[in-house]
Amino acid sequence: MKILEDVLSGKAVSLSSTNTKTKRAISRRSILTLACSAVLLSACGFQLRGQQDYAFKRLAISGGTPEMLGRLQRVVEGGSDTVIVKVSEKPDAILSLTGGNGMKTLSLNAQGVVQEYELDYNLNYSMVGADGTLLIPPSVISLNRALTYSDQFTLAKGTEAQTLYRDMQFDAVDQLTRRLAVVRSLHPAPSEALPGIAPRAPLPVPPL
Repeated sequence: MKILEDVLSGKAVSLSSTNTKTKRAISRRSILTLACSAVLLSACGFQLRGQQDYAFKRLAISGGTPEMLGRLQRVVEGGSDTVIVKVSEKPDAILSLTGGNGMKTLSLNAQGVVQEYELDYNLNYSMVGADGTLLIPPSVISLNRALTYSDQFTLAKGTEAQTLYRDMQFDAVDQLTRRLAVVRSLHPAPSEALPGIAPRAPLPVPPL
């Protein structure tokens, strides 16, 4: 009996040692697989979402609402090594922003009363380098949303409209950060100059 216990004990120790070695081997293989995948994706030019390598490392922003500036700072600083600074703090580039809201009638009911509005938002932007070099010429991001309306819910619809305007502002900021990534140099050659971007036609009617 004692011999059997010793043998079983020895097998248990052996199995435990084997399991530990197996787990370590699997762990090493998993790490190597992840590392190889990352190298292959990098070689293919793939970039993880949220990671940008902007040509400018210190960006100053002129204009824009506090909410917009807050979101822009979070997106830029959270997804790159670029920091937002004041104009007086020697930025590499200065981004100028102006935004505007609009509203127009989208549809009327049988009695001629407005039942839908179209809300519009336009973000105008441009960027220059610290030496005045034009990096992004004056451009526009245009967005719209549909808002159903009823005189019975005036206050609620007013709140909804503000929410939609804020949503468009944030959407415009997300588009803008991708546009900023197009700038490859703070001193672009004439052949590398970026064109201005603006809607070439009226935006389509927004869906409800």
